[in-house]
Amino acid sequence: MAKAQFHKHQKVWVESVGAWASVEKIVPIWSKGFDEPIRITYDVGLGREFMAHELRAEEESPDAAPEDAGEWRLMRAKNKWQPPEECVHHPYPGTFPVVVTDKNDWGGWRTPGAEYDRDPHKMEFQARLIASAPRLLKLARMLTAFVGDSADDAPLEIQRLARLAGEVDRYVSEAPEGPGQSARGMAAE
Repeated sequence: MAKAQFHKHQKVWVESVGAWASVEKIVPIWSKGFDEPIRITYDVGLGREFMAHELRAEEESPDAAPEDAGEWRLMRAKNKWQPPEECVHHPYPGTFPVVVTDKNDWGGWRTPGAEYDRDPHKMEFQARLIASAPRLLKLARMLTAFVGDSADDAPLEIQRLARLAGEVDRYVSEAPEGPGQSARGMAAE
């Protein structure tokens, strides 16, 4: 009998298409006289159902997240909605920031043109902050580990900072709460 190898909403690589997708529906195929499905296919929203051998799960290791994410970088994209003459008030006229989170120069963060034009300095700051996020998370984890190793010797203020760094790490690392539940955000201090 067939067992599901992937779960709903899991990110999978679809080999025949050459793209990442998310499992939208698990489709069991039943046969008369059997208590369990004889085959399982997966609907990933690409127009047809795929067998398990056509999909590959995203490889995740609990220790890899911040180090692998450290490749985030800031790139500049050509401003297609305004000629450079109309945006001389921008920090880099004719371009806007794009934070790339994948080693193949795709995926990540970009800002809508109207929002960038409204406050380009704010968008530039956000881009630099997002690009620095993996390094900042690594720094927070290093601080937490350092204080954890020598908690009795660390000053109270450093212990408080390490506790806050641990809260940030937990907030980033834990799965978000489901719909209908109150999301507990980070409290600003």
